[in-house]
Amino acid sequence: MTANSSNFADRLLEAVREKKNPSCVGLDPRIELMPEQLKETSLRRYGNTLEAAANTIVEFNTMIIKAVADVVPAVKPQIAFYEQYGSAGIRAFEETVRYAKSQGLVVIEDAKRNDIGSTARAYADGHLGEVNLFRDSEARIFDVDAMTVNPYLGVDGIQPFIDSCKKYHKGIFVLARTSNPSARDLQDRTVESEGRTIKMYIVVAMLIDEWGKELKGEKGYSSVGAVVGATYPKEARELRAVMHNSIFLVPGYGAQGARAEDVVHTFNEDGQGSIVNSSRGIIFAYRNEPYRTQYSSAKFRDAARAAALDMKREITEALARAEKLNW
Repeated sequence: MTANSSNFADRLLEAVREKKNPSCVGLDPRIELMPEQLKETSLRRYGNTLEAAANTIVEFNTMIIKAVADVVPAVKPQIAFYEQYGSAGIRAFEETVRYAKSQGLVVIEDAKRNDIGSTARAYADGHLGEVNLFRDSEARIFDVDAMTVNPYLGVDGIQPFIDSCKKYHKGIFVLARTSNPSARDLQDRTVESEGRTIKMYIVVAMLIDEWGKELKGEKGYSSVGAVVGATYPKEARELRAVMHNSIFLVPGYGAQGARAEDVVHTFNEDGQGSIVNSSRGIIFAYRNEPYRTQYSSAKFRDAARAAALDMKREITEALARAEKLNW
């Protein structure tokens, strides 16, 4: 299977195999955490404006992508950090996506979109597919490889995204068990299903497994994946048993407290099926130990690269100890 496969799951797994690295860098830019020299350059050029913020984001992201492009197979920009700056921020998001793709990276947009009917279709078209223009023409807008979606409205809110996955060979990751502490408020609730009492996240997992059956690739995995937080390893084992053919997008590693040993449970026995994300722990590594004492703010990209390499090593060593390393 080549990187040109028409199935998103196959493409992502091949990218993981080529880099020998099942990790992903989250591009969640925060102006207040960026190096002062980047901000000062934008301020001199644009003044204290939204354009200055957007320019800083693009410069920062470009440098981070350059630093990690040969290490990781994918990046995950969280669109909220861009949308907050209005049209200037959206431009920064679009430029970030284009540059990441030009460097051969898989781009997973963290958007958590959800609605029904024509509104869900508009989200799917704008982010994954094409939108209608005049005289029967169409245009691709964000054109990300995959995005996160919320299953709360049921299949009415998911089907338009599945349709786009089929038509444009894209992927989605459906929220199943998220990494935040209050996830238990809803996701741990018990419900009656087919004569047994089960947790809500298991109900969602069964739906994800069903929704993804028609989108399996040659490697046996579906382009309909699941978001499963690394901070809940016990639940991850349960979910893997239900969603054997789903790729897990795994947040919570690093800054949120999960370790390499925790994410091992999200992988299948074949050593495949997960892409583990770290955002702050990579892109702002220069602000934290041990990188802070080794790299100045002017070398923030070198700190990010070092952190990405450390993450790769930690996860692959944990997989090897669990006899799940397979490349």
